[in-house]
Amino acid sequence: MNMMKFLKKVLYLSVLSCVLLISVAARAGRIEDSTRISKANEALVYLSGVKKLERSKFWPNVDPDQLLSNLKTFTVEPFSFYEGKTTNFCAYSALTYIPLYYDPLGFSKFMVQLYKYGEAIMDKTVIKPSRKVREEAGLLKYKGALDINPAGQMWFLSLADHFKGYLNFFNRRFDKGDENTFWASTNFAKFNRMLRRLFPGRVTAIGADLIRPSVDIYEYTKRKSQKGVVFVYLNNKKLYRKTHTRGIINTPTHYVLLTDINKLPNGDIEFVYWDYGLRTLQQMPPNFFKKIVYGVTTYYPGPKK
Repeated sequence: MNMMKFLKKVLYLSVLSCVLLISVAARAGRIEDSTRISKANEALVYLSGVKKLERSKFWPNVDPDQLLSNLKTFTVEPFSFYEGKTTNFCAYSALTYIPLYYDPLGFSKFMVQLYKYGEAIMDKTVIKPSRKVREEAGLLKYKGALDINPAGQMWFLSLADHFKGYLNFFNRRFDKGDENTFWASTNFAKFNRMLRRLFPGRVTAIGADLIRPSVDIYEYTKRKSQKGVVFVYLNNKKLYRKTHTRGIINTPTHYVLLTDINKLPNGDIEFVYWDYGLRTLQQMPPNFFKKIVYGVTTYYPGPKK
């Protein structure tokens, strides 16, 4: 093969690779668009410019250098955000994709302000966590990757402390270990309220905590995924059991970020989603998919109307 043919083949393969990467990125909601407020490189420049962040008196157990390191990682890899083992932080982890993708600079500034002053504003919501929450951040253990993620601990604990729903009624004040209890839980209405109050844009939702949507859930979810960022509220216990017949209470327990959904030639549904810091692909019959989904929330980025 002469040099000219070799270069043409390399160029062809490069272009093909780019097309494939763009296709995957588009399905995952990560393709470039005009609704982004800031970009990753802007956040990295800002974080690199924070030369000396003094240890905060508000967050005594969070090391400032590790905080900045965590924020840089989240900026480059927004899908790396992880709620930790055994915690009830899944709702907060799922919605974190929005600021990390659409406004990473704003999120980084918010976290630095929260660290320095013990409170900060996101959109028009003032987040001011309690003293017990601030003293716990950085101390969570046996949660997997969350153990070395003080930034994630700060963010999750602050959201759980600020936003309340009926599931939190009997446990509204944080005590050690409450990240695993109803204190950190999120019902469907609370999840949608957090999206509306924390981020610019528009939110629509169907479903409820105890009643499944009456629409064709596959067609609805597929249509919404082509227009906005889709979160699915589902029965996680059913999804991960090998048998699905007995011993399971039919209630939703988990929030995931949809990255792709398609119908296979045999009629099964291919459901691809982000969860526990990983992308997961599940194939299931339509009836089973309908049984596990209790809510679908769509976030449309842009100015509030």
